[in-house]
Amino acid sequence: MVDHNRVVSGEIIDDNEEFNQLSLRPQFLNQYIGQQKIKNEISIYIEAAKQREESLDHVLLYGPPGLGKTTLAAVIANELQVNLKTTTGPAIEKPGDLVAILNELEPGDVLFIDEIHRLPKNVEEILYSAMEDFYIDIIVGQDSTAHPVHFPLPPFTLIGATTRVGMLSAPLRARFGILGHMSYYTENELAAIVERSAEVFNTKIDTEGAHEIARRSRGTPRIANRLLKRIRDFSQVSNKETIDQEIVKYALDLLRIDEKGLDDNDRELLKTMILLYNGGPVGLSTISANVGEETDTIEDVIEPYLLQIGFIKRTPRGRIVTDKAYKHLKIDKLEK
Repeated sequence: MVDHNRVVSGEIIDDNEEFNQLSLRPQFLNQYIGQQKIKNEISIYIEAAKQREESLDHVLLYGPPGLGKTTLAAVIANELQVNLKTTTGPAIEKPGDLVAILNELEPGDVLFIDEIHRLPKNVEEILYSAMEDFYIDIIVGQDSTAHPVHFPLPPFTLIGATTRVGMLSAPLRARFGILGHMSYYTENELAAIVERSAEVFNTKIDTEGAHEIARRSRGTPRIANRLLKRIRDFSQVSNKETIDQEIVKYALDLLRIDEKGLDDNDRELLKTMILLYNGGPVGLSTISANVGEETDTIEDVIEPYLLQIGFIKRTPRGRIVTDKAYKHLKIDKLEK
């Protein structure tokens, strides 16, 4: 079974790690590393909104977990010099929950909803008028005492984040004026993030060490920072003053994270497809049953990176392991 708290997971964060992450997060766009296209566009939209003294148009950020959607939402609020209210789709269970949140907003504030694709349908429908015309209508009371109540709202900016943009309904997606696709980070961008995080940790790291961590971080800042924390432990116990490439390789080899950033769970998934199904095509539910992991976790956490580096392909008949994966795993491909 795949361990949800594995070092290279881009998704699960425990409470202590989330607290530690706060000090690593940039506060303004000029501190935010990577996602240059989105930053360039957002900076223009923010400046225009401030000049017109209007709230920023609603923003939808989408892409794999760990790429900085939550951080970017906070940066946008800071750039606008407004308050940020954060919640998640699953936390808003009924219309009254949404009304309570919206009622706390001041003019121009930013409301950030993570996992917005998991909003209940009846809540989502109320959100339409809130986003478009800044009001909501709800029914108060029951049976003969039921009556509609009209709530005007101050202008606000909704920032939605999702790892599964395809699950958003068309009406909700259409109400976002600004769309931002979060891409995987380059090695140089991740190395810069690692060096910045090392400064926050009061830890010395050389250029080669930072790049070695970057190469094995699956294009994801959250993973790069996690690896840095673990490698810092190895370095400290080894009495090394500076994290260098040697200690990085030593630590990550012990953690069984290879030069492509794959761990035992990634390799198990690929080998299962190869050894049991001759590399595919094989369906997602079949893979899930064999590796003992939920399909959502495979699709949202494991698979995106394997697709990005070209180790698997999606086809109408199922997933297929590519020649690149065979070569990486040093497995000879059998003729079908």
